[in-house]
Amino acid sequence: MAAKKKAAKKAKRTVMYSKGGKKLYAKRDGGGKFTDIQTYARAHAQDLRKTKTKNDKPAAAKKTVAKKKAAKKK
Repeated sequence: MAAKKKAAKKAKRTVMYSKGGKKLYAKRDGGGKFTDIQTYARAHAQDLRKTKTKNDKPAAAKKTVAKKKAAKKK
């Protein structure tokens, strides 16, 4: 019987801010050391890509109906 692999500990991210005020994530390894500094926008986009499945459909675009303007009275 094969031995089960122990699940890797999920990397923790600490929220920080750059000098310019942009939100950053500092990724840490299992030991707590910094491995990567990511911008929030990049990290968030990666998270969304990971959680999407093939069955997820993009949100339907709303159709805008043009309103007819009333004719001016003379």
